[in-house]
Amino acid sequence: AGAGGRLLRWPRVVLFGDSITEFSFQENGWGASLAERLVRKCDVVNRGLSGYNTRWAKLILPRLITKSTSAESTVAVTIFFGANDSALKDLNPKQHVPLEEYAANLKSMIHYLKSVDITEDRIILITPPPLQESAWEKECLAKGYQLNRRNATTGEYAHACVQVARDCGTDVLDLWTLMQKNQDFSSYLSDGLHLSTKGNSFLAAQLWSHLEKKLSALSSLLPYWRDVDHTNPEASLL
Repeated sequence: AGAGGRLLRWPRVVLFGDSITEFSFQENGWGASLAERLVRKCDVVNRGLSGYNTRWAKLILPRLITKSTSAESTVAVTIFFGANDSALKDLNPKQHVPLEEYAANLKSMIHYLKSVDITEDRIILITPPPLQESAWEKECLAKGYQLNRRNATTGEYAHACVQVARDCGTDVLDLWTLMQKNQDFSSYLSDGLHLSTKGNSFLAAQLWSHLEKKLSALSSLLPYWRDVDHTNPEASLL
């Protein structure tokens, strides 16, 4: 590599999920704030796929992370699905995934990651956030269909997600429960389903408390500029 220096391996955190992950790199997004926090220590890779459910996610995960490409440098993976899986079957059959299958799909993704040496202690499941029905109903009606999700149903998927994490020994961030603790959660959501600025910062703070211990060993890559020997930069940089 160039003047004989070895390739710099940048560790990575992979965010795998649906639109709530895809949108997380927008201004004030939870993924963007994580990337800012980890700059120069770790790449934060957005693999969010708007509208996707676990049935589809399970199929593409092996195309995103393989042993050869990146598993050894992957220090954490978030798996954040359920907002689409929990859509009501009769009103949204395309995205809906039955509860038992949802749980089985999450397990199968965890087993796949373990098969490429990404161990349970590096995996964080995130439950879907609560659904604010009146706000989401407005969105649905504007598009010409009925309210196609229910908060109580989303809650069943959140509980299943927590149970999978317990069974598989991974970390879990129970957003559905945390956002409803002693408060009206509507301010956390922009349209009843996706996160508002406040919801993004809430998720970022909660996720950081899970990630901090996993990533505490990471040091800054390359020396601080004042510490570079300007008379012999090779000595500092290669």
